[in-house]
Amino acid sequence: MKFNKIGSVIFLSFITILSLSFTGRNGKPLPQKQTLKRIVIDAGHGGPSYLAGKFYGASGPHAEEKDITLQIALKLEKEINLEMPDVEVVMTRTTDIFDSPIVKANKANAAKGDLFISIHCNDVNRLPHKEIVGYTTKTVKRKGKKVTKKIPQYHTWTTPNPAHGTETYLWGVGKTNEKEEALSENDFVDTALIKSYEDNDPTRLIALSLKTQQYAERSRNLAYTVEEEFEKAGRVSRGAKQRDEKGIWVLQAVAMPAILIEVGFLSYPDEEAYLISEQGQQETAETIVKALKRYRFSLENKQNSNPKISSQK
Repeated sequence: MKFNKIGSVIFLSFITILSLSFTGRNGKPLPQKQTLKRIVIDAGHGGPSYLAGKFYGASGPHAEEKDITLQIALKLEKEINLEMPDVEVVMTRTTDIFDSPIVKANKANAAKGDLFISIHCNDVNRLPHKEIVGYTTKTVKRKGKKVTKKIPQYHTWTTPNPAHGTETYLWGVGKTNEKEEALSENDFVDTALIKSYEDNDPTRLIALSLKTQQYAERSRNLAYTVEEEFEKAGRVSRGAKQRDEKGIWVLQAVAMPAILIEVGFLSYPDEEAYLISEQGQQETAETIVKALKRYRFSLENKQNSNPKISSQK
């Protein structure tokens, strides 16, 4: 069977990438790297509303998202240092400052992290209600005749939305090109592998695609594991998800596996109270670390799972 020219190039490039994954250009085995040596933690949002604008984040009756996420992120940093001391933690912020998503992504990429975790809180609008409490009458003219109309009078009020629980997001499959671009611009692989290839070389393009697929799989596995650990801890899990069309920009802009954890709804009174409390924040951090330890174990032992990820349009 004869291969056409393009097919031959792609096939040979694929074989080259596979061989370079285990050996350098001199044919000697490459040293094995620690699979998870640097985690970037992003405390979602931050800063005053006049600076953050549309990026200010969620609010509850008694708490602001930017404050809760920072407290949990700082506790998560301490827990990782305690439970995974060989892993370096890089924080996108440690105080109440505003950085745009672009700045956050740039910080993560500059740190050359092996994983990006963004901590957020949810909120939803209160549920509106109304009921008829009486009527008034009004006389109007219709075709020259006087007609009396009954006009209902309403009592309106709102109640807290019952939505609550955790959610973990990864970038949408529709944003794969953006993820590949992030990898291309941020030296996604060891220089020992393919640095000498031109940008449009088929070998580099295939490597980008393969690396993006690998990061997507790792992100899915971690998102699933995080939600599983939340369930074990007694929290309500709304599952691992992706936003196919809209996406979550910062997740596809960082050149590493990436997830965004919504730790609960500030619009749900019981959950807001839990997330405000020291216990709730500490338990949230500890739960995430349990998932991280499982994630690292799976990387080191090359174990893969096939979790079901729900999509949101």
